Amino acid sequence: MFVDQAKISVKAGDGGSGAVAFRREKYVAAGGPDGGDGGRGGNVVFQVDDNRSTLADFRYKRKYTAPNGENGRGKRCHGKDGADLVVKVPRGTLVRDAETGRLLADLSTDEPQVIAHGGRGGWGNSHFATATRQVPRFAKPGLPGEQWDLKLELKLLADVGLVGFPNVGKSTLISVVSEAKPEIANYPFTTITPVLGVVSLGEGNSFVMADIPGLIEGAGEGVGLGHQFLRHVQRCRMLIHLVDVSGSEGRDPQEDFRVILRELHRFDPELAERPMLVAGNKCDLASEEQIESFRAFVEEQGYEFFPIMAAIRYGVDPLLQRVAGMLSQLPPVRRYEAEPLPEPVPEAGERHEVTVREADGVYHVEGKWLVPVVDSVNFDDYESLQYFQRLLLRTGVIDALREAGVQEGDTVELYGLEFDFVE
Repeated sequence: MFVDQAKISVKAGDGGSGAVAFRREKYVAAGGPDGGDGGRGGNVVFQVDDNRSTLADFRYKRKYTAPNGENGRGKRCHGKDGADLVVKVPRGTLVRDAETGRLLADLSTDEPQVIAHGGRGGWGNSHFATATRQVPRFAKPGLPGEQWDLKLELKLLADVGLVGFPNVGKSTLISVVSEAKPEIANYPFTTITPVLGVVSLGEGNSFVMADIPGLIEGAGEGVGLGHQFLRHVQRCRMLIHLVDVSGSEGRDPQEDFRVILRELHRFDPELAERPMLVAGNKCDLASEEQIESFRAFVEEQGYEFFPIMAAIRYGVDPLLQRVAGMLSQLPPVRRYEAEPLPEPVPEAGERHEVTVREADGVYHVEGKWLVPVVDSVNFDDYESLQYFQRLLLRTGVIDALREAGVQEGDTVELYGLEFDFVE
């Protein structure tokens, strides 16, 4: 089954929490804090696998989660990092954020792409020892790993795309110029999935050709089968527009030509501007007058015309030689640049984004970055509380409360933690 779109969810591993521990050994006085840091969570990495040709596997497994980092331990032992989760996809897969449509990666090369980064491990209490705070009884929890809902979209990598109405001979052409074996029959929509074939013209001279299922009028708006696969033409360096010059299907070749160009333009205006050759197939069924009339029409549009009979390879070699000559002067297969990711969360000491809202005399403070901060505080420990208060000052939470109109003695709620505001 050819599947070229899929939606999945990925979750990188959470960082391990730092340890609260103290060195207690015989003959070692005042050993002090020695809690180790937590390990980093595993990344979710996408890797090209040339043994895969569709996204069918992602119809059955839709959730991918990398391992968490291990917690730190005593004796300053660092927790083990979570192993990276490698997700294998066919070459040419685009990875997008399902919510915004932002392109995260184009898997067209062998280079692995980190899509979701694992969370950083938390610091152990050994990091918080100072001259005045010699026995810190708190540590930092690990940060959560990134989580994405993704849309995967496969766009085949081919140098040349065959386009045209159903039953004009595209499958026949690719079968005689390459080792591809598409189904060939005398009825429309015989080809229902894209077919790739490698065309070899001698040592060191080859290119990849893609047979795209037949287009019909309205394909750009979703009519017929071809609209499902027009995305695979977008990467092609050039096109071969195949037309039944004999009109054996009861259609006008000139009108067929106009319709296909119009549908390509509706789907993506760049496609209509792509370098293109026109091949008039089934010349054995057409009169010389029909062929020459269509040749004049095509050349008036500014395209080169090649009369062929694909089934017996008549006129095919000159067409392929011209294709090879054009490809030698065209840029490589199109690859898409990933759009920049959001800015990372600022480090402590910078003003963090918070929202303060007042309801029934209680000031509610919200900010995603505050959740792990609250979890890290030991409210039974005086020094941990002091650290928490200084953090609220440094990150602008206290300023945000003042801007919202909080007064001394008012109640402040912060993710389940309630306290009275004191200047």
